[in-house]
Amino acid sequence: MKYLLKTYLLLLLSFIAFNIQAQNEQPVKWKLSSSKISDCEYELQFAGTIEKHWHIYSLNLPSDDGPLPSKISFTKNKNFELIGKPTEGTPIKFYDTIFKMNVAYFENSVLFKQKIRLKDKNDIVIKGTYEYQACVDDKCIFPPATPFEFQLKGSKNCIDNSTTNINDSVVAVDTSDVLAKADTTPSNTSIINNTGSDNDDSAIAGKAWWLIFLSGFIWGFAALFTPCVFPLIPMNVSFFLKSSKTASQGKINALIYMLSIVIIFVALGLTISAIWGAGALNSFATSAGFNSVIFILLIIFAISFLGAFEITLPSGLVNKIDKQSDRGGLVGIFFMALTLVVVSFSCTGPMVGNALLAASTSGSETGAFWAMFGFSSGLAIPFGLFAFFPSMLNSIPKSGGWLNTVKVVLGFLELALALKFASNVDLVYQLGILTREVFITLWIVIFGLMSVYLIGGFKTAHDSGTPHLSVTRIFIAILSFSVTVYILPGLWGAPLKLFSGILPPLEYSESPHGFGASSTESNPTLFKSVDPEFDEYMDINKNGIVHFTNDYEHALAYAKKMGKPLLIDFTGHACANCRKTEDYIWINHEVTKRLNNDVVLVSLYVDDKRALNPKDFKKVFWWGKEREITTIGDKFKYLEETLYKQSSQPLYVLIDNNEQVLIHPRGYKSGIQEYTNWLDEGILEFKNRKAE
Repeated sequence: MKYLLKTYLLLLLSFIAFNIQAQNEQPVKWKLSSSKISDCEYELQFAGTIEKHWHIYSLNLPSDDGPLPSKISFTKNKNFELIGKPTEGTPIKFYDTIFKMNVAYFENSVLFKQKIRLKDKNDIVIKGTYEYQACVDDKCIFPPATPFEFQLKGSKNCIDNSTTNINDSVVAVDTSDVLAKADTTPSNTSIINNTGSDNDDSAIAGKAWWLIFLSGFIWGFAALFTPCVFPLIPMNVSFFLKSSKTASQGKINALIYMLSIVIIFVALGLTISAIWGAGALNSFATSAGFNSVIFILLIIFAISFLGAFEITLPSGLVNKIDKQSDRGGLVGIFFMALTLVVVSFSCTGPMVGNALLAASTSGSETGAFWAMFGFSSGLAIPFGLFAFFPSMLNSIPKSGGWLNTVKVVLGFLELALALKFASNVDLVYQLGILTREVFITLWIVIFGLMSVYLIGGFKTAHDSGTPHLSVTRIFIAILSFSVTVYILPGLWGAPLKLFSGILPPLEYSESPHGFGASSTESNPTLFKSVDPEFDEYMDINKNGIVHFTNDYEHALAYAKKMGKPLLIDFTGHACANCRKTEDYIWINHEVTKRLNNDVVLVSLYVDDKRALNPKDFKKVFWWGKEREITTIGDKFKYLEETLYKQSSQPLYVLIDNNEQVLIHPRGYKSGIQEYTNWLDEGILEFKNRKAE
């Protein structure tokens, strides 16, 4: 038991160390070097590699009232002198409305240089410190001043008998030069404000780790009930109990086997994070290419589960791993676990993919880790549980045809899930192929066929006879039939709120307001008449909310004319949380009334892949290099990231007629009253400013 306790502690410490490392942020890695210019002159270089999404500020900021500039300080030494001021590369510049000043910063990389002249023939050690402020979307860090040393060789030509007037112990580099009064706003927009880093943390909040873990656990537990895994439970547990000298040793071996499964899958999660970087899956999740690949993979998995073929790893690899499991001891047990993972890949592979999909849309920087930890726990725990309570083996059902039924049902669910990813691609490109009606029709067919299959209406290739329907099968059939009946009215415009964020939005429909319904019938008389000059630019959504779509300029002009604040909705066609806000919060009478009567709403889609008019193409400096904005989505994504320092959707920004932020931007949060209070606070601030 002592060995078992040590094993548990080692695993626990590994998990803790991983999370501490994830939280101990050092977003800038510095490399210091020097280059000789002449006998007595050197150039000192401070090269920083900045992690993605982070930035640090320039050496030169116009005022101490804003963010902290980067700073290099040299310890006094009469044997050298500075040549001029430090230099830097070309920073990104913008006007920050929070600090009301021009600021400049660097992303991805930065290089500071300082020339010096030696005044002594002897070798010299130049000492000092450097410091900086590093920021990401939702926070800033202020590392303490870091000491540095440069060891430089002197020369007899460097002797200088001149006196110095240095009285202070430290010579600080002057960084107070004022930036040029040039237009430093982004080149593709008339918006000139920036919220700085004082945004609502919720705007980028990711899914809680325990939700990712739970999602992975559910998929891992589901993998147990597949033909590749379920028969191995009694076989492996019996092996450990019978091959061990004592019952307690058998239990320990079974637990080590269980922990080995966890370690293997957790290692997979850590590898994914190491290769693609923390949070990279979240970036992939919004990409049309990623969604296309996932759609194809899910279709392949579904076809496999339905019995067309088996997905297996090379037999040579399986045999080599299986041979290692005969070695005995800890190594043998570990390779037994690895054999289970490899042999059951045809069933667990799709499940692992589903767990990672939950991580990819989570926004969590450690999502892959928690997904694999959850998956492996759900898969492994029963092995340890049955080892401790072997009598429970008698109560589990015997292997049989029902295991193939589980695979077939999972195949139908994979087909239904695949449509979501195909829909994301269709939405971002606005292809108009997988409209809401088409999507719902396909789901009706899929869940309808699954329901008929569950009650024995037909068989697949690997099904055996089913003399009667079990209670479990009946209840699953009831659930499947219920889904089929529930989504059926969606063909006629029913909101189907239970599947909000999965189904295409009502606006993406052949009949956005339901068959035979006019736009005002869906939510009547909640808005006042609009200026006819702007009618052609305005839309009315499924809840009767008047808004502009991808048209910031006309929305701002209308807001000024009506004397109302402008609510900017940074949204996405493939954004599930955006649909949840619209379907659960905006539909509320009080919220809808405010959106129509008290503010002007503009929705900007950051994932819209349609091309801009060529005359609107703009070259901008974005993410460390010059890029050309050519699509509607990139135009508004650039605005969101550059002006508001956010990259998540939804993001709600309430501004006045001078484009100044009225209240902290808000990300996705459930709760109608909280959203109403946020709107009221911003509207009140707008009225107070008008009264001044």
